[in-house]
Formats: sequence, C-alpha cells, structure tokens
Amino acid sequence: MKRTATLLFLFGTLSSPILKAQEFNTNRMDSLLSVMDKNNVWMGSIAIAQGDHLLYQKAIGYTDLAQKKKATIDTRYGIGSISKTFTATLVLKTAELRKLKLDEPISTFFKDIPNAGKITVRQLLNHSSGIHNITDNNDYLTWNTKPQTEKELVERIIKGGTDFAPGSKHAYSNSNYILLTYILEKVWKKDYAFLLKQYICKPLNLQETTFGRPKNNSQDASESYRFTQEWTLEPHTDNSVPLGAGAVWSTPTDLVKFFNGLFGHKIINSTSLEEMKKIDQGFGMGLFQLPFYEHLGFGHTGGIDGYSSVAGHFDDGNYNVALISNANNYNNNEILKFSLGELYKKPFPLPDLAEIQWTEEEISSVVGEYKSEQPPIQINITREGNKVLGQVVGQPAFQLKAKDKNTLVQPQFGVRIVFERSENKMTLYQNGHTLVLKK
Repeated sequence: MKRTATLLFLFGTLSSPILKAQEFNTNRMDSLLSVMDKNNVWMGSIAIAQGDHLLYQKAIGYTDLAQKKKATIDTRYGIGSISKTFTATLVLKTAELRKLKLDEPISTFFKDIPNAGKITVRQLLNHSSGIHNITDNNDYLTWNTKPQTEKELVERIIKGGTDFAPGSKHAYSNSNYILLTYILEKVWKKDYAFLLKQYICKPLNLQETTFGRPKNNSQDASESYRFTQEWTLEPHTDNSVPLGAGAVWSTPTDLVKFFNGLFGHKIINSTSLEEMKKIDQGFGMGLFQLPFYEHLGFGHTGGIDGYSSVAGHFDDGNYNVALISNANNYNNNEILKFSLGELYKKPFPLPDLAEIQWTEEEISSVVGEYKSEQPPIQINITREGNKVLGQVVGQPAFQLKAKDKNTLVQPQFGVRIVFERSENKMTLYQNGHTLVLKK
C-alpha cells in the first residue's frame, strides 16, 4: 500500500496524432508479454481501452505456481492502493449527495485523533492531514495478517501521532484512507463492501471487482509471489487492515471500465472530478499525475503482498490503461511506457532481458561493501552460488543479473550497476540518478 515513486519519466514535447482504435498494434504488445513470460520476470494481466472500446487484454503466468494454474483475463488480483481511487470516488459521491462536507473536521467522527478538530476530510483525501502512516511502523508486519477491529486500528493511528501540522505539507499515509473508510461507513450506516458494489460496481457493470479477496468464486483469485532467488509465496494482509486504502480486488479489464466511467462522469459529476484532479505537491484526491511526453494522464499505483499495479486515464486520446501483477521482477513503469508508446505512436524497443553468466573470478572480484559519503549509503554485494545479490543496508536483498562483463542490472527497480574493478568502485544508475560508491 506504500506509494512508489512517480511512474513515468517526463519525455520531450513532440506533437503526435491521436490514435484511431483500429490502428493499435496488438502484435507488439503480444511480443512484449512473450519476452517477459519466456524470461520469467513478470506474471499478471493487462488491459488497454479507448473509451468503452477494449483495444487489448491479455494475461500471462500463473495464478497458482504450485498447481501450475495458468492466469486468464478473468483472474482477479489485489490492486493495493488503486483502492484509494475507488474510496475517493465514494467520498466525492457522498459529498455530492450532501451527506458529507469535504471541509468538515474529522472530530465529528474521531475525537481522539491528534489534531482531529483541525484536520478536514479534504486533507485526508489529498494526504495533507499530517497523520502518521501506520504501515510504516516497524511492527506492522507482525500484525497485518490478523483481523483488526475499528477500535484497534484507530488506537494504532492515535498512537502513531502526527508528522506535521495539518495542511502545512503533503505526505502519503494509508492511515488517511483507513479513516475515510470508517467515515463512509458511519455516514451511510453501511459497510464499505456494500457502498463499493452499490455506487461503483453496479452502475459500471464491474463484475470482477470486490472488497477483499473474492470468496464466492475463489478459483478466479490469484496467489501472489515475491522474487528473492526464486518466486516465493506471499502471505495476504487481512482485509480489515487496509480497508479502502488497499483491500480492493479486481481485473485490468474492470479497472479500465472504472477509469472510463470515472472520467466520463458516470459516477460523480464534473465538479467532483475536478476536485479529485487538483494536484498540490504531487497529490490529488485518490489520483496522481501520469506524464508521458506532452500527454498528461491521471491514475494511481498499487502494491500489496507481492501484487503490484498501475491504472490511469489520458483525456487527449480517451485512453484507459491498467496492469496488475502477482509476481513481479520487472518494472511496471516499463510496461506502461511501452503501452503508451504504442497508443501515441512513440514506440519503445522490446526489452533485452538476455543474461550472461559471470565466471567465478568475475563474481568474486565484485563481492564486498560499497559506500558513498553523500548521500551516506552502503550497498553490499554478496553471492549465493553463481547468483549475485545486492542489498542496500536496512533493506531486503535483490538478485542482480549480468548484462556484460562489468554490468549488473535489476529490471524491477530500474537499477544498473557498472563496476570498475581496478579502482574498487561501482556506479549505480537508477531513474536518471547516478551514484558512485567505493569498496
């Protein structure tokens, strides 16, 4: 449920024509997914639409590795923080119906939250409340798989306190949307699952979207995996923990329907949508900007329990794109960029995922601790057999793949490391940044 960095690089401004639906090159998308499938770096599903016309949909990989069960376009996945877009939509719908005011203080609902009399519903929506993000707590992974009551979660939020004065800045916090879930339930006197179904799923005919892991047809629900040195089954966070911050399950096909309906004013009106799209310090209400060359979209990313996702809408072509993965060792940003490149006729090359094998001497020569002074970062390079691992101190280790005799890469994080063995140093490249570390 944690926010990832901005998904798309902002490229140069070049004019490009709007694509006609029949011109979309499905063969190129098939080739991209084939490369990822053959190299076992990504499992999941993708859908691309223009308005309500579906241009492309496909799933690759497995929903259950142990049973070798193949994914289909009907496979459902956890969408993580894209849930926040659904929740923000429900809050704006509630405000339209005059059952809630965006600028009323949350003390109406939670008197004991620090600064409750100063924090507004609007500030929860755009992450300017200052309420501490409880999923950042060191003990989070000790209780997140266990059911939590409203009393227990609110007490955890109270204990976490505040990180800054309300409205003074913005910082991503899942606590905001947990509280918004409870506010919706208090105002409507209905649970979140009912509100999601009644005010979003039914009007838009989203048949595969549910609150929490689907129970009535669990054969369509995927397991999720994290890559260490192999795919490892991930435990699932209990639905009662992320709530409207991250507990919605869906398919990419339903997500493109949702974004098409949201931006087509089929759920909330244009005034409410403009409220959601107001960006302050990078944050809207359940939306972020997605820039691509001169094109600007709005959407959200998600990540929970090994699931990762991104979905968004681009007005200038009326495009809706969504992808969800249940096993990801490749950067979703690269898939999204490739997809948008096909839509806007700015094609990207197919990824080169070929790997070479380093010799014993080549591996041994780079193993060690590498440090930089500014910023103060240490990266340890270790080995397990013929596998090379990298680890930023304080974070989990990740496997690196050799691209040439001096270069290791990690596609999921967009990491490239170039070694200069004779000088006992390495240069780290990631997201346009460069950092030199010495052994």
